[in-house]
Amino acid sequence: MVKKKIAFVFAVFCATLLLMAVQKPVFLAYYAAEAAQVSAGDWLRVVWHGLTLDSTVAGYVTALPLLLTLLSLWVRLPRKVWRRVLDGYFVLVAVVTAVIFAVDVELYRHWGFRLDSTVLIYLSDPKEAAASVDFWLGVRQTLLAAAYAVLMIWAYRRVMRLFDGEPVRRCAALPWSFVLLLLAGCDFLAIRGGLGASVANVSKAYFSSNMFLNHAATNPVFSFLTSLGDHADYAAEYPFFDEAERAARFDSLRGNGPSAGPSEPVLKTTRPNVVLVILESFARTVMDAQVDGRPVMPNMQRLKGEGIWFENFFANSFRTDRGEVAIMSGFPAQTRMSVMKLPAKSRSLPSLARSLAREGYATNFNYGGDLNFTNQASYMYATGWQQLVWQKDLRFDTPPADWGYDDAVMCDWFADRVIAQGETGRPFLAGLLTLSSHRPFDVPFAEFDDRELNAFAFSDACVGRMIDKLKASPVWDNLLVVLVADHGYPWPRSLAYNESLRHRIPMIWVGGAVAGPRVVDTYASQIDICATILGQMALAHDDFDYSKDVFAPTPPRKFAYYTFNDGFGVVDASGEAVWDATSGRAVSQTAPDLLDVGRTMLQTTYVDIGNR
Repeated sequence: MVKKKIAFVFAVFCATLLLMAVQKPVFLAYYAAEAAQVSAGDWLRVVWHGLTLDSTVAGYVTALPLLLTLLSLWVRLPRKVWRRVLDGYFVLVAVVTAVIFAVDVELYRHWGFRLDSTVLIYLSDPKEAAASVDFWLGVRQTLLAAAYAVLMIWAYRRVMRLFDGEPVRRCAALPWSFVLLLLAGCDFLAIRGGLGASVANVSKAYFSSNMFLNHAATNPVFSFLTSLGDHADYAAEYPFFDEAERAARFDSLRGNGPSAGPSEPVLKTTRPNVVLVILESFARTVMDAQVDGRPVMPNMQRLKGEGIWFENFFANSFRTDRGEVAIMSGFPAQTRMSVMKLPAKSRSLPSLARSLAREGYATNFNYGGDLNFTNQASYMYATGWQQLVWQKDLRFDTPPADWGYDDAVMCDWFADRVIAQGETGRPFLAGLLTLSSHRPFDVPFAEFDDRELNAFAFSDACVGRMIDKLKASPVWDNLLVVLVADHGYPWPRSLAYNESLRHRIPMIWVGGAVAGPRVVDTYASQIDICATILGQMALAHDDFDYSKDVFAPTPPRKFAYYTFNDGFGVVDASGEAVWDATSGRAVSQTAPDLLDVGRTMLQTTYVDIGNR
């Protein structure tokens, strides 16, 4: 009797998983012209990679039947009561899933992305929405939904044969309850998306630079339900100015204004191979730190004198996901949200990878950890990175640490990869995100007693060896290596989360493509990297509204802008202004006019997100 209860829970999960998986070949067949351009192996990979999110949806669907099965061990109710409740539940699941799938599979043709909460905007005016639907199209999608719902109901009816609503003896109820609680733990892991650091998100299904395949692998039920909270009125978050005034103020600050002028050349070539190394938590205060007269980061100090050193450079945020978007898309960080976690919006951002791919550059990004974390893979594939390599793709003799393979392994491997790319003759953009200078700071290194500084010293040593290896190879002659932190770090520990020094970070340009060492005093931040690199390559960067070319000789105004949990800071040569939204006041304003600069940037960022 009890074994049937356990089998019922398993069967619910497995049946749901299979019912979700069957959507993939149907979707591919629906778009036969696009699907015909990929291989049979790609069809299988779509199904395989889609199983992660399918499992998450199956976990959610299984949760209620599992709970009712647990209750049935202890509660005596007529068998037909249990069955009616479960029958009604499964019919509801089938109908909702079928409607979502039928709507999604057709809307994809027009939208180019899987169903999300955007559809609710149009359903707010059902007459207008219905008027835009062709009658026979409506019939076809209704029949598709009905057929899929019937299939699901038929499958669940077969599963229901295993359900036994009879209670068991008290002596048996307790141990079998523990078994079901263990199953509940497994179900929770399916909902969460596994044991890794990253939770279930659409990046889990992404596996290819072909976005059609990634979209085909995405579960539309997951995509829709997880985006229900994404339809906030972003433009109303920070209503400092009316729309006309906000737009006028931003026009004087925008990075792609026509008055910027040509960039002062600091490279020997306009077509270098570009290596972008994003350094985990490399704060300027840590870089400048010493212990008993010994520098914590001797290699960064050495490279500072060998290349182009940006003296007054700042991070845009305190989180990696927001820093990456600022670096790679020139888009300002947000306060209490991350646009990277909103695929429907982040996919429309400009990006350095996409701009260089248009010029024939091969683009790849590499990380020793999990790029599914905070939706990084989804964002990167959508914005032009053609190949992503991360922990799941790598096999080294040394075991990975908590966050992934340490910087010693990855920097050495990445240097070899860059050298090999240089031998192909095709221009390339290669990215690397380091990870060892991150909690828990567990590294195979013993230079300093302080655990945090020791980890930073380890990462510095790894990066230094990587640069030296590249310098000794022929690829160096045409290489631009951009070393920049993803965000700062609270060192010393008394450093407040909102002060400007907390957000000050190093940026160094080295490589054979650099014309010569120099110090750049201009105030800038991560959002300015894209325009500055593209400006050196004499490439248009009109789509980067916020990114300013540091080497452009004329306005717009040069400043560094950053955000924290609920506020912003702006720094330039005249001083700083830091504003806290919680208290609604400035906590520092040595240059009060910068408050309106920050207000304009923050409001414009949210208005922009709302319009995407």
